[in-house]
Amino acid sequence: MNPSKVQRAAVVRLEDLPNVGPASAGDLRLLGITKPAQLAGRDPMKLYDTLCRKTGTRHDPCVIDLFMSVVHFMDGGEPLPWWHFTAERKRVLAGR
Repeated sequence: MNPSKVQRAAVVRLEDLPNVGPASAGDLRLLGITKPAQLAGRDPMKLYDTLCRKTGTRHDPCVIDLFMSVVHFMDGGEPLPWWHFTAERKRVLAGR
């Protein structure tokens, strides 16, 4: 969903989260996440690594940005576009 249109009180389904559409919601479900609240406090890098391992595919690093955006939101942050997290993702990956 477009981050500028997200109303926190209306977030019930994964698809209600900022930046999450059907494909991203499917990725989250593959990880065992069925409700937005399950994202609070999660490690976006671990989510990404697990997704890649489960699918046997190295996903685009922008998926990390999306995971960062939804964890940030569920931890109480404002809804931001996924690309807001690109620089942070690059810093994290450089430190690995």
